[in-house]
Amino acid sequence: MDSPTQCLALLFVLGIWDSQASSRSVPEASMSDRFEQWLSSYSRVYQDETEKNKRVQIFMENVEYIESHNADTSKKYKLGVNEFTDLTNEEFKTMRNGYKMRPSKAVPSSKTSSFGYENITAVPSSMDWRKKGAVTGIKDQGQCGCCWAFSAVAAMEGITKLKTGTLISLSEQELVDCDVNGEDQGCNGGLMDDAFEFIISNKGLTTETNYPYEGVDGSCNKKESANHAAKITGYEDVPSNSESALLKAVANQPVSVAIDAGGADFQHYKVVSSPANAPPT
Repeated sequence: MDSPTQCLALLFVLGIWDSQASSRSVPEASMSDRFEQWLSSYSRVYQDETEKNKRVQIFMENVEYIESHNADTSKKYKLGVNEFTDLTNEEFKTMRNGYKMRPSKAVPSSKTSSFGYENITAVPSSMDWRKKGAVTGIKDQGQCGCCWAFSAVAAMEGITKLKTGTLISLSEQELVDCDVNGEDQGCNGGLMDDAFEFIISNKGLTTETNYPYEGVDGSCNKKESANHAAKITGYEDVPSNSESALLKAVANQPVSVAIDAGGADFQHYKVVSSPANAPPT
């Protein structure tokens, strides 16, 4: 879980690929229909036929990968066609991965070297902070590479709920527009530590309603940025390379995390509905 996220006629394209039909797991006619349905579902428009032909081929290759994965019964999760199915994996990573890792030697001055949950010994076997009312509804960053802002805001929303009893949807756009004097550069990437530093120095963050998400870089609305709905006075990093420390932290509060989501399986990951009372998968 920091930027942008998509014959000759199709008959001509299919003619080119006809000699390869025997090696493909999906009939070409069916694939062309699926591509056209996908285009309609996601309202995708290409600049010309050359670009469309390119996207048809990428779509086909991705669908084959998805179906090959799903046919493997050893896999514990499923993949599916989504809004990224006409992108190569390199394009997906370029558009969506905006997290900037801080050099390990650089430690913010406001932080201490201690870990607040170090002495915790008892942790639950599972924890779903959604059931505790500490997680807002799903948000979509769109084609802006500001995953860092969404991650920082989600953690702040969670701790605000635990401290005040009220869940407030806070503004990612405020960070995108206003936190621009350091490593954080809006849709061009950033990191959560610097977002927390900004929130502390700004003495808070406003609500999503006051400063709604636009998904593009904009000018800082200083009036709304000064209209604080929640604040934090500090933060700390979970010790590196320690699953036990992360477990202690997550058991006590929602945390902000960054993962490498650039793999093809993340690009095509499919959320499978589960019974209302079942734990998340």
